[in-house]
Amino acid sequence: MLTFKDIKSNPAISVYITQADESLKALGYTEHSFAHVTKVSTVAAEILFKLGYSQREVELAKIAGYLHDIGNLVNRVEHSQSGAVMAFRILDKLGMDAADIAAVVSAIGNHDEGVGVPVNAVAAALILADKSDVRRSRVRNNDETNFDIHDRVNYSVINSELLIEKERKIIKLKLRIDTAYGSVMDYFEIFLDRMILCRKAAERLGLNFKLDINGQQLI
Repeated sequence: MLTFKDIKSNPAISVYITQADESLKALGYTEHSFAHVTKVSTVAAEILFKLGYSQREVELAKIAGYLHDIGNLVNRVEHSQSGAVMAFRILDKLGMDAADIAAVVSAIGNHDEGVGVPVNAVAAALILADKSDVRRSRVRNNDETNFDIHDRVNYSVINSELLIEKERKIIKLKLRIDTAYGSVMDYFEIFLDRMILCRKAAERLGLNFKLDINGQQLI
């Protein structure tokens, strides 16, 4: 049975992740390399684990999280769909079971706002993990005077936590923001669609999504 360890140690996959991030770097995007995909992978798996999903579903969430952004190698536009196609070929070639491939591919193909739908638990966990990875260390631009709004918002985030209160059926994204770099309104301006998708993903898992910025609950 194909495992996350097999995926992480695969040299071709490492190349695809590296080159996809290089493409985004050329376009001026924030970091989407191993730091991002590893965090998304870990958080997606933790979500399902804490909610009592099966060990295999937890493993599939981890795999989907690690592979979710490889489509940026093709183009940023519709990268979730191209990434799903790439993942299908990789996983099929590595001999993964068809049902497991279906879960991972559908999650990757539905992780992006605008087109994504939390079609299964793996997809829902991937969406929440991906959209909650907002942090200062993702900003590559070293010149604060040339920050665009994405740079400002990511750089403003001093601390980010995704917390599950299982008994209360709540999943909360808790952010601490330095408003010298980005305001709460800046965050909503670029991330509103992401937060809507997070709410839908939380509902798919039987949870209510909450957003807390600097101690104030906004959603």
